[in-house]
Amino acid sequence: MGANQSVPKITAQDRAVLDLKLQRDKLRQYQKQIQGILDREYEIARLHLAAGHKERATVALRRRKYQQGLLLKTDGQLENLEQLVSTIEFSMIEVSVLHGLKQGNDVLKQIHKEMSIESVEKLMEETAEAREYQQEIGEILSNRLTLDEEDAVQAELAELQANAVRDSKPKRLIPFLRCPRSSGSERYLNQAPSYHPHRPCHHWMAPRKTKVKRRLPPLAWTLLTHYHQVPSRPRERVRIPA
Repeated sequence: MGANQSVPKITAQDRAVLDLKLQRDKLRQYQKQIQGILDREYEIARLHLAAGHKERATVALRRRKYQQGLLLKTDGQLENLEQLVSTIEFSMIEVSVLHGLKQGNDVLKQIHKEMSIESVEKLMEETAEAREYQQEIGEILSNRLTLDEEDAVQAELAELQANAVRDSKPKRLIPFLRCPRSSGSERYLNQAPSYHPHRPCHHWMAPRKTKVKRRLPPLAWTLLTHYHQVPSRPRERVRIPA
């Protein structure tokens, strides 16, 4: 897979920028050497002066002064190299931008060739013709309907609209009746019923059906007790007429 990858081509501009950067690095290393010499000459001059050798200390300071001049020159050269490298790199970026703009312009021209004004106008005309053709078909189909059929269609449309309006209305909830709190028959006559959505009416509910026990004669209770095993009921004394 690595062999199939394209290797970026090194141009003359890349080589020039690389050479300038190498010169810059050499100047920086040379500045470090000069700074080391300056420190050493200063230490030598200090030692000779402490030993009483004033002339030797003066010579060491002169050599140090010369190295300081070289350091200033290298600073100027280094500044020029850095400015030149920056200018070349920025120019290369501008060239890349111009190359991209040129490619984009070529693509835009190709698109304009494929989408010319004549082709756009032709497309719009064809679209308008298709719309007119569809409209003519609709008119022909609508003209084939009789007046009765057209009236039936309009009536059905009105019915659909009425149903839609009716379905869109919110449904009203029927509230429960609330019974009045008064007692006696006056509660049905003097007070009107009020409404409560959650409390049912207990007073107006239908009365429960109660079983009515009928009194049977003693003979009937005797027969029921004998044949149907009904719990016996205490017999009442029957008065026999004299």
